[in-house]
Amino acid sequence: MNRTKQMAVVETGMKMPYAGDPLSEALRNRVREAIREIFKEELDAVVGAGAYERTESRRGYRHGSEEREITTSVGKTKFMMPRGKLFVSNGEPEEWHSAMLPRYARRAREVDAAIIGLYFGGVNTRKVRQAIRPLLRNSPLSKSAVSRLIVRLKDYFEAWRTRSLAQEDIRYVFLDGTYVRVRCAGRIGSLPVLVAIGVRGNGDKVLLSLEVRGGEGEAAWRGFLENLTGRGLRAPRLAVIDGSQGLAKALDVIWPKADRQRCVVHKLRNLLSYAPERLHEEIRTDFHAITYAEDGVAGQAAYDRMLKKWRKQLEGVARSLEEGGLELLTFYRYPKSQWKALRTTNAIERINQEFRRRIKTQCSFPSESSVLVVLFGLVATGMIRMRRIDGYEDMPSSEIRGCLDTNGDETIAPRAPSCVLGKGLPGNFGRSSHIGVGA
Repeated sequence: MNRTKQMAVVETGMKMPYAGDPLSEALRNRVREAIREIFKEELDAVVGAGAYERTESRRGYRHGSEEREITTSVGKTKFMMPRGKLFVSNGEPEEWHSAMLPRYARRAREVDAAIIGLYFGGVNTRKVRQAIRPLLRNSPLSKSAVSRLIVRLKDYFEAWRTRSLAQEDIRYVFLDGTYVRVRCAGRIGSLPVLVAIGVRGNGDKVLLSLEVRGGEGEAAWRGFLENLTGRGLRAPRLAVIDGSQGLAKALDVIWPKADRQRCVVHKLRNLLSYAPERLHEEIRTDFHAITYAEDGVAGQAAYDRMLKKWRKQLEGVARSLEEGGLELLTFYRYPKSQWKALRTTNAIERINQEFRRRIKTQCSFPSESSVLVVLFGLVATGMIRMRRIDGYEDMPSSEIRGCLDTNGDETIAPRAPSCVLGKGLPGNFGRSSHIGVGA
């Protein structure tokens, strides 16, 4: 420590509580031999014989050792790595390389994971070294180390974005977009990242795709969905969406037989935008009577009442409610245990919220790929976790054969804009031709 640093310590009198941890020091003193023994056992297994052991099953031999340096969770450690050569047919023996510690590796994977975790947690790349200093224990970490790790993550992302989805048993799909600032063609602007989350037959949620597009029109969403189907994804039973007209039109083409649920939270916000604040509570109460009804019959009755009432009081609210139409009530066709999860796009909104929290630490991204790698990394590293859907035990089959009634049982009638929500519903449920699919 130079004189300047010594003076700084004396003047401040500050010392972090983790400095000079005796337990870590004791572990560090013993880890050297432990590491050497681990690699010795690995080499023994590959060679097929212990040191000086004569056996016909021997597949190679040892030839000394070399000094290596590795940073683990207890800091930097130098140790002697055993060397060996393996017999190969019709050629010179080949040098053995450890599978646990690749050539030129200087850090254990858990250390790289900690560095990546800090980065995806929003820590500036230049501050990662300072944040992780107690773990590194003065080990070398260049300014480009994080960048190299991100480049490695790009390879994982490319493999993920092109993987086959043919074996995925996806029952429901949540679709939405979130806007980020990206440098494109020399200028910084906001572009949407289209996101698809699927729900498997066992209730697990899985991130299916991320794409940056030029907008949220029909062409953008159609290309996004075509990419999913091109990778083998079968049509889901249900698509949960917001009010994007472009997305609705794309679904008409790509998955025309899939049920469609409009997010009731998005629709409520839209309804409130047409009314003065003094009427918000009244509108909210009327709308909740639709979306929190006992069953589809009661929900339809509440819908009719609200539509009739607000046609007289505020036409803008009535028009917005009509625009949502039957797709606001689709969730009543599914098991009651899943209603809470299916009537909104909250499953994807929570992820979008975490995306926005992370990216606000950067004014903009240099490229589209850099955005996608960061968002993918948040999920891949476990910074964002997705739990099973509520009521997964009652998941219907994946085959699209018809509508579901209010008990989650399939009806005989094929899906259509006027498909009933349950048995014995009023005959006027689908009376308006402009209420239904594509709204």
